[in-house]
Order: sequence, then structure tokens, then C-alpha cells
Amino acid sequence: MRIIVVTGMSGSGKSTAVRALEDDGFYCIDNLPVRLFKRFIDLIGKSGESFKGVVLVADIRGREFLKGYENAFKKIRAAGHNVEILFFDAQDEPLMRRFSETRRRHPADEHCSVIEGIRIEREHLSGLRQMATRVIDTSEFNVHQLKDYILRIIRGDEGLDPFMIVVQSFGFRYGIPMESSIVMDVRFLPNPFFEPGLKELSGLDDTVREYIVDKPMTAAFIDYFFPMLDMLVPAYKQEGRAYLTISIGCTGGRHRSVALTEITAMHLQTLWPTVRITHRDIEKGKQ
Repeated sequence: MRIIVVTGMSGSGKSTAVRALEDDGFYCIDNLPVRLFKRFIDLIGKSGESFKGVVLVADIRGREFLKGYENAFKKIRAAGHNVEILFFDAQDEPLMRRFSETRRRHPADEHCSVIEGIRIEREHLSGLRQMATRVIDTSEFNVHQLKDYILRIIRGDEGLDPFMIVVQSFGFRYGIPMESSIVMDVRFLPNPFFEPGLKELSGLDDTVREYIVDKPMTAAFIDYFFPMLDMLVPAYKQEGRAYLTISIGCTGGRHRSVALTEITAMHLQTLWPTVRITHRDIEKGKQ
């Protein structure tokens, strides 16, 4: 049986990963006492029910787990099961921000500050992190990206290259996307919004795209922008990034940014196997 242990830092996205795995056909159980791991897996195996595998969620909330996980994993593997340990982590700043947004106390110690709780938790989980099959840094993932990345790992869809590039358009009036690794402002380009017959269209329409691309300023911009990306993207990958988000913004996120996002993605697709396009504000830009 395929056994996946989901563990790691509080606030690092474990719950999001578990929901994605549950939707994908895994039987998931949270915070099971470590002494019951082997017994529970045996019962699932005898039940006759069809599952892709079992997901066990265990972390600092179960103090007993931290004392007995090595022996529990040995017993499960000795019974012939494949055990994968996914350790979820993030940098301190995103973890603090996530706790601030949810107003939760840190489970490491309800009487200490969040940053102190993070320090204590890292110390307690250090041995487990070293044992992990894979460490997943979620610092720059949003919820949708994390779900997608987890499923690619579990299904083996990452193939030869797990690196994914997302190119997205957005409107500055609606805020810069927080998950952005690279942000490019194209508000200096001529705006189709003010041209008769183009306002109601979008950067997905050929007429709008041709209007933008045919401008000398756009051609000059592309001559600088694409070589810069050709240098930066491999550098980000070399740093171990799983996801790279390139956000291209104009005023409303409907015309210039959309067209440039499409063109940029086409360029990157000739060099990288997994490039996705998102137009965050294309419908808002109608207003």
C-alpha cells in the first residue's frame, strides 16, 4: 500500500495538501496516535475498499508522534508498504503572516509569541525533516498552486522537469499579485482602451494584440524583456524553485497586460515544458 506521511511546520499548507489528496482518492486521517499507525494501515488493507493509498497527517500537535515516529515507520516498511514522508516548510515571514491572518495561536506553545513558536517547532521537527522523502517549501505558493504541485508530485506528472512557470496578467488598480516572483509594468505602452472599437475587446482578440504588437515601443520592449527572462528563469530554477510566477500588469488588466502575457508565454513555451497562463483581472477590466 502507498503510505504518504504529511508533516511539517504549522501554517505551511499541510491542510491544503491533504484536501487535494483526499479529492484525488486517498484515505486521509489527521493526528492519529503514532502507536496506531501500523494497526490502522492493517485494517485499511483488510477492509477491501479501494483507495489510491493512505495519508497520515502528523505534526507537533501530537507530541507522542515526535517520540515514536522512527519506530512506527520501520514497522510499516517492514510490512512491505511504501512510506513517503512529505515535509512542508516555509520561511518565517510567510508563516507569521499566515498565523496573523487566521489569528490562531501557535501549537508549539500557546503562551509564547508566534515567532518563538516557529523556532520551537523547527527545533522539534529537525530530525523528521532530515528523514523526509521530499521537503516542500510553500513560501511562494498560493492555495491553487500548492494543490496543483502536490498532485503533480503524487501522480508522477512532473516527469523530467517539475519546474512550472505561470505567466499572469493583472491590473494595478486591483493590486499586485502577492505570489509574484517577477513583476513587469507595461502601462508605458499605448493603451487600446482609448481606441474606438477596441475598448470592449481584450488582449485575447487579434485586433487588440496586433494594435499593441505593431507599436515600435512594444517591439523595443520585447527585445529587452525576453532576453532578460531567458537569463532569469534558469537562475530561479537553479535556486530550487518549483514554481515561478511572472506577473505582467497594466492599468485594468484587460488589454496590454493580457496581450503581453500571451506573447511572453508563447516565447517561454519554446524553452520550457510547463508554462501556464492566467488572466486574473480580464473580466474586472470591463468596468
